[in-house]
Amino acid sequence: MDGEPSAEKKASSCTPVVSESREGPTGSKEDEELSLITWNIDGLDGEEQPARARSLCSYLLSYSADVVLIQEMVQAYMRFMHKRLADTYTFIEGGQEGYFTMILLKKSRLTLLDSQNLFFPNSRMMRNLLVAQVLFRGQKLWLMTSHFESCKANSVERMRQLRVVMKKMSKAPDDVTVLFGGDTNLRDYEVATVGIPSNVCDLWEQLGEPEKCRYTWDTVANTNKEIPFKCHFRFDRVYLRRATQDGIPQLDPDNMALIGLEKLRCGLFTSDHWGIYCTFSVKQK
Repeated sequence: MDGEPSAEKKASSCTPVVSESREGPTGSKEDEELSLITWNIDGLDGEEQPARARSLCSYLLSYSADVVLIQEMVQAYMRFMHKRLADTYTFIEGGQEGYFTMILLKKSRLTLLDSQNLFFPNSRMMRNLLVAQVLFRGQKLWLMTSHFESCKANSVERMRQLRVVMKKMSKAPDDVTVLFGGDTNLRDYEVATVGIPSNVCDLWEQLGEPEKCRYTWDTVANTNKEIPFKCHFRFDRVYLRRATQDGIPQLDPDNMALIGLEKLRCGLFTSDHWGIYCTFSVKQK
């Protein structure tokens, strides 16, 4: 996986394309926003891995998100990314063997206080919940990512994992804002069965359910996988639980876009999933 990342970037029309760098002068609007990417990068697929890894780094450098939540990371990808991103980001790994989750925190914007790696005891696929406790502009955040159990047949375990995440989000201290992003593999009926706590919101729903941001796994538009049937799902989701303590600033979602929509010269997309890029404004309660 050698070579420099190419400057390929394309966003969904759900929001305007971001500029090449979010960094601005002190006191600028960008300083008051929090930006996040969540993406299942499909590191398990060995086809055209160097080109896809270069493209991934290009996206991350171009969007310059404060927080990056990654699923299906593998060691080869991580070594490649570390060489290019370690000066900018703190790496928090959710595992070492096989495939795993990972959180990247922009060093200039967030301070890592602690992290936890909570394994789902009934998972047959090494699935876990990775949590980073951080400070952002003096505000306490819990950042979470997970890759829920895959395949339709594992619905019961997937719903069990959703319950664990929702409980941890909803029961967090009142002075903490909680953000979860990941590949949930959820079907809508599973979410309806489990239920989302009243103090947790689905970002896509909160932003008015923009149609062009609905499907993050789309075998019609994304041809990386040779699947005999065509389907699309909103597997990748972002959830927010705001802090409720008086005087604590609120995170409000502003925008959401899909990324990774551009086919590379090798004929593949960066991943079989689209990534999600979203921004939040900080408002005094």
